[in-house]
Amino acid sequence: MVAVRFHGRGGQGAKTASRILGTAAFMSGYVAQDCPIYGAERRGAPVAAFTRFGREPIRERGAIAHPDVIVVADATLLDDVAARVLEGADDRTVLFVNTSLSTEALRAHVPIPLQVTARDVTGIALQQLGQREAISALLGAVAARLVGLDWESLRSAIGRELEDLGLPEPVIQRNLTVAKQCYETVEPAPLHKGQGWTAGTTSIHSPAYEPPTKGTARISAAGNSVLRETGGWRTFRPVLIADKCNGCWLCFAYCPDGVIAMNRDDRPVVDYAHCKGCQICIHECPTHALVAEREQEGGVAWTAK
Repeated sequence: MVAVRFHGRGGQGAKTASRILGTAAFMSGYVAQDCPIYGAERRGAPVAAFTRFGREPIRERGAIAHPDVIVVADATLLDDVAARVLEGADDRTVLFVNTSLSTEALRAHVPIPLQVTARDVTGIALQQLGQREAISALLGAVAARLVGLDWESLRSAIGRELEDLGLPEPVIQRNLTVAKQCYETVEPAPLHKGQGWTAGTTSIHSPAYEPPTKGTARISAAGNSVLRETGGWRTFRPVLIADKCNGCWLCFAYCPDGVIAMNRDDRPVVDYAHCKGCQICIHECPTHALVAEREQEGGVAWTAK
């Protein structure tokens, strides 16, 4: 069995990439399964998805604890302790990271000796597709190449999954063209298949009841959201072009997280420590005074310069 774990941020397409890989494996004649897991369920929040496939029935379910391949859609997740990107990995695990950094620079953020591959998938999407977040097909293509699936099965899987999402045929074809480009620039990985699963008898876990105070999410202290700096969730930040702003306050009104304040000149000031990069303010700005600027990777904090 091959186990692939995807890590991304809400809106980047980790879930769809996982589905593409699972569908491609199924169309190649394998038994396959895929499933996602969500946290805050909002754009920018860390999410994960899991794909397993093999020749025999798969009796394991749920999260993948020991992946053969880890696909990371956003390099900032490597330094997010809560995302646990490298959990369960060892020197046999293959790590792919969507980043503009070189493999050598990336290793500063990878404390264990993994097999590391890096490509700037977001940069390819911006250049070829003209869209900031459309990388699900590209991530699925990279993952399929790493695990050795053929292009024809992958092509059918991408078309099928994107069609199910309601995308028009011209958009699907553009995604296929760029996905093939990504597929051909990555070499298949030497996998030690099955390291995360052992055939034979499996112990059955009986879940125990937990009281609501322990088993449900809750806020134990008031007014503590300011302590969680969610600015690291961003891939693109809103940047003001001052001479285009007419002081209409729409960005302030539409911001779902209240991170935009207005100064004395009726110009927006963004709290970048907590702005998640949802880009609602950019879409609502009538004068296009707010534009999306890609975060620049580098340094321990992975923040824009």
